[in-house]
This record gives sequence, structure tokens and C-alpha cells, in this order.
Amino acid sequence: MFIQTEATPNPATLKFIPGRTVLDSGTMEFTSLEAAARSPLAERLFAVSGVSSVFYGYDFVTVTKKDGDWQHLKPAILGAIMEHYMSGAPLLADGSAAGDDASDEDGEFFNEQDAETVATIKDLIETRVRPAVANDGGDITFRGFKDGVVYLNMKGACSGCPSSTATLQHGIQNLLRHFVPDVVEVRPM
Repeated sequence: MFIQTEATPNPATLKFIPGRTVLDSGTMEFTSLEAAARSPLAERLFAVSGVSSVFYGYDFVTVTKKDGDWQHLKPAILGAIMEHYMSGAPLLADGSAAGDDASDEDGEFFNEQDAETVATIKDLIETRVRPAVANDGGDITFRGFKDGVVYLNMKGACSGCPSSTATLQHGIQNLLRHFVPDVVEVRPM
């Protein structure tokens, strides 16, 4: 098994590409060992000293470190990913392989009168923003819209990334303001 690694814009996060589907649909993030109990692979990765979060995309895993040097962490992370796939264990303890997108939608907030605007915002995020962000090992999902402000949830490599503010302010905000005049600002949640 050959696992590729790629740098992300976040120096604390590396993207690991195992050459096979990781998650059938959506994304999933684990920010603690307790949360990782849902996934045998996430548990293995949290067993590596220095790992602070794990994120699954369609065909990649991103790992964020809280401390340590990638030179020392990377071999242990590669080993944990390889062991998981060679063992044949399921990605999730319950045997499913779908992301948390449905639970992400549960916490959305906006006024019903803004439903058409929100639909346009969500479409732009889904078709133009999320694919680009996935290339960098992360994900951005819609959380809400109120008083012209779009609230987004940043996950994976995007969470805590030094360039995330610039991405939000200059990239996503400009895109949304161009297509949706009601948008005045974009903020992370």
C-alpha cells in the first residue's frame, strides 16, 4: 500500500491520501480521543503522541498536530493508516461510511424569508468553495445567515489555518458578495 502525503496551507496539518475511498460521502472531523471512539482509524491516529485532530474527506485523511515535528510524527501516522487498511477494520465502529453532513445541517440558522438567498449561498459554497478547500485537506460548511452575515464552519486543514482569515475575507466573501448582493460579510463559527 502506498500512501501519498501533501502539505496543506496550514503548517500544523498534513493531508494523507491512501489511494482508496476513505468516506463514501460528506466529511467527518474528530477533535478529541473521546470523539475518535466512533472510528477505529481515528483512535489509531490519536494514539500517536502529538495528534490533535483527524479529518476524513472522500479520498483523504488530514491530521493536525498540536506539537512535535512532522519528521517524527509522519512515519507513525503513515503506519497507523496502513495498519488500519491492512486489518480490514471498518472506518466507523458502526460499520457505516458516511459523513456528518446531516448533523451539520441540524444547527443551521436563518430566517425563512431569506430561504432563496440561503439556497444560492449554499449552492455557491457546494459548487465553488468546497471542492477547492477539499484540495487543501479541509472543508467549509454553511452554518447560518443573519443580517447580511454568512456564518461558516471550517474543518480539517482549514480549522486554525493562518491563511483561513484571508480565504474567508478575500476569497469566499468576495465570491458571495459578487453573486449575492445581500451578503455583507463572512465569519467563521
